[in-house]
Amino acid sequence: MTSLQPVDSTPKTLTDYVYGQLRADIISGKLAPKSKLKIEHLRTEYGVGATPLREALSRLSSDGFVITEGQRGFRVSPISPEDLDDVTELRVTLELKALRNSLQHGKDDWESRVVATYYQLSKIEELDLFANLEVWEQRNHDFHWALISACTSKWLLHFYHILYDQHKRYRNISLVANLGQRDVRREHQRIYDAALARDVDTACREVEAHIRQTADVTKVFLLEQLRD
Repeated sequence: MTSLQPVDSTPKTLTDYVYGQLRADIISGKLAPKSKLKIEHLRTEYGVGATPLREALSRLSSDGFVITEGQRGFRVSPISPEDLDDVTELRVTLELKALRNSLQHGKDDWESRVVATYYQLSKIEELDLFANLEVWEQRNHDFHWALISACTSKWLLHFYHILYDQHKRYRNISLVANLGQRDVRREHQRIYDAALARDVDTACREVEAHIRQTADVTKVFLLEQLRD
């Protein structure tokens, strides 16, 4: 079976555009957890009308990034240690399942993607990550995507992307702490080596440890914030 490619993220409508912008701003923390999403303010901020905004917010609600408050409108979904635990467990479950499938079905084009994205990621990880966070974020995403890109289940990949972004939302809270306390370059190298060797069990073990370590550092940081 032909390997699946990343979903085309190019916005096709105004709703797609504002959905992508709002989602990115929620994940980055620009739109803070629990913050009210007022249509009139958003119209000015994003330069679109009320209809595409409401459609985009409804989609974000389905993805868990926004909560609907009946007649009172929309609000950014809150964050909590309990929710982080839930997101982490689901991401581990889905990503390992997708990784096993991908390693079993990946052909030469899959291997080429893994090699290329790892090379790009490793080059940026040789530099000062704190000065190159935006580039690192994209290359980190591309590498993790490449690993599972030969997975044959479209539904599994669909829900993986939602969980990846939900986890990224939490990781962004403590990104500096995560990168400062860990040798992420070495973690990625171990994942890469196991994947290219088609060592499914080792690759899954390394990916799980990688995700859980991120969650552990993030949870400590989150609990400290909640105590302040």
